[in-house]
Amino acid sequence: MTDTQMIWIKRIVMLLLIFLALFMFMKLMPIWLPVVRVFLFVLTPFAIGAFVTYLLHPIVEKIHAFGMPRVLAILFIYSLFFGGIGYSVYQFMPVITKQSKELVANLPNLIDSYQEWLLEIDERTENLPNSLHEQIETNLNMIEEKVSATISNVIEKSRGIFSGLFVLALVPFIAFYLLKDFDELKHAAKYVTPKKWRRQLHTYLHDVDESLGRYIRGQLLVCVVIGGAASVAFWLIGMQYPLLLGVVVGITNVIPYFGPIIGAIPAVIIAFTISIKTVIFVIIIIVILQLLEGNVLSPLIVGKSLHMHPVIIMFALLLGGEIAGVLGLIVAVPIFAILRVTLIHLRDNVSSDKSN
Repeated sequence: MTDTQMIWIKRIVMLLLIFLALFMFMKLMPIWLPVVRVFLFVLTPFAIGAFVTYLLHPIVEKIHAFGMPRVLAILFIYSLFFGGIGYSVYQFMPVITKQSKELVANLPNLIDSYQEWLLEIDERTENLPNSLHEQIETNLNMIEEKVSATISNVIEKSRGIFSGLFVLALVPFIAFYLLKDFDELKHAAKYVTPKKWRRQLHTYLHDVDESLGRYIRGQLLVCVVIGGAASVAFWLIGMQYPLLLGVVVGITNVIPYFGPIIGAIPAVIIAFTISIKTVIFVIIIIVILQLLEGNVLSPLIVGKSLHMHPVIIMFALLLGGEIAGVLGLIVAVPIFAILRVTLIHLRDNVSSDKSN
């Protein structure tokens, strides 16, 4: 057997082992998924605190470089950052709360309008061949079941908001101490790292920062712009709950590929209860916003910072959504980006060791 054949046999065996490992991983999901969810709940405030630290640390360092004491620099940035968030909540939360209450109160009317629309479709399609008419009814029933399940899931998830608020209340304190003791933590990480790996660790962290920094900050700015533009556009066409729907569009826009579709669903459903013309306007607005984001905002602000193939991104989204729901969809791509950088460094280190 030639060397080429042996190489191909090894590759095939390795591929089969990977698929077998993934199969076993998915089969054992009922066992490990509850444990993962507990860890996610516990680690969430620390992860968000680290994220806030990651966003604010460069600004704190610049202010500290001008001679301001580190603690005062952190408090100054805190007053701007959390003060800005608090002011936004103060200004917009009453409107969002009011529109949410109006939406809940108006749900019976929306359901009646939706049922009338279904009856109208049924009447218009009853002259079609029986097989086609039955297929249309089956598809509509399937859509209705999925929408109902989604609404029930959202209501169920919303019950845990208050317990989540207590966890999120820890974030400012965690971020404060991470910012305050950033240099000490950095030195501690350097101290526990073996000397021969320190240069590699520094390069690795630099590459992770290069990959994620511009993506995360840019994506947040893009989401704010898209959400604000959607709210204004919905208001201009006379949609109900424009700010609430715009917030949904902005938040879901952080999810690549599937986010715009998820964010458009509530607006399209409400538009159906008004008129077909409004539905068309909503779809046009969403399409224009996505063209604006894909061709102008993202290339200009975010760029191709992750260097990940679309298929890998879709796989990350599916896996993240399965494990952690909406939160998984949001964090899946950054986590896979870190894994990508990690694998590249591991490969380079193995190649370097072999050459030596």
